[in-house]
Amino acid sequence: GLLSLLLLLLLLLLWSVYILMSHTHPASCDGTRGLFSRGGGADGEQQTLQDVAHGIRERRYGRVVVMAGAGISTPSGIPDFRSPGSGLYDNLQQYDLPYAEAIFEINFFHHNPKPFFALAKELYPGNYRPNLTHYFVRLLHEKGQLVRMYTQNIDGLERLSGIPPEMLVEAHGTFSTATCTVCRRKYEGEELRPDVMSGTVPRCPTCTGVLKPDIVFFGEELPTHFFKHLTDFPLADLLIVMGTSLEVEPFASLAGAVRSSVPRLLINRDLVGPFAWRGRPQDVVELGDVVSGVQALVDALGWSQEIEALMAAGAQTVSVWVYLSGVRLPVR
Repeated sequence: GLLSLLLLLLLLLLWSVYILMSHTHPASCDGTRGLFSRGGGADGEQQTLQDVAHGIRERRYGRVVVMAGAGISTPSGIPDFRSPGSGLYDNLQQYDLPYAEAIFEINFFHHNPKPFFALAKELYPGNYRPNLTHYFVRLLHEKGQLVRMYTQNIDGLERLSGIPPEMLVEAHGTFSTATCTVCRRKYEGEELRPDVMSGTVPRCPTCTGVLKPDIVFFGEELPTHFFKHLTDFPLADLLIVMGTSLEVEPFASLAGAVRSSVPRLLINRDLVGPFAWRGRPQDVVELGDVVSGVQALVDALGWSQEIEALMAAGAQTVSVWVYLSGVRLPVR
């Protein structure tokens, strides 16, 4: 809640002061600069997608932080519950929601959890397959160059693509675990699957309280691990931002938390956040379809064959997992 937001703003303020001092008194910061800097062009030097790819390939960028939002999941077919005409939107109308976002308000959930679980049935991990963007991040990890992936998504596609949980900060929570709203007992997300898939509100066998997946609702605190890894940003030598509007705080502020000398690559449909109102000379912007933008980066890296092999192996793994879980994936 408010305390978490104030803590993040304080950390960002302290880092901004450091950045300002490093530009005002460069001689006094040489030691720190040498300790933390690897990559990032000279001041005023315009970077390109090819430059970023070259830096990754040559391992000048060995500490990459990735930020991602819903735009990396929509190519996998994840439906937008706010879009009229979609089956999911139409299905939710039977619950007489005051507005679509009420599904994610904790007070509304306590009053009526059924709309959320109707949405959860569609979004539950295993219903959709990861795409190129997820496997690109996994390949960054396998090459030892990923510091962490910060995701706003709750669909679990990052985990399903093989990115280890310890390399993820799921800023808005996860379906992988759940908590009883009454006795606070913890459960594995898979324990809820039979009830969720049958359209039943899952309940705690101990106290019959409603079991809520550990998704962050409006009115709830962010998960503690969101703040645990914030030092990733000042240590990064490259930031990649994909498929996000950068509108939701405090997630959005993180895009400004890397050092001013560090390149920031935006692969997105629109120019957003600090890329729009406080751009830096090292910023690289690839506007348009997110998957196409990531494919352009993969091609520039010369990683196409590795990505294809990873996706093929991943598809087999997902298929086995789906078979064992009894999930019926949509045909794509």
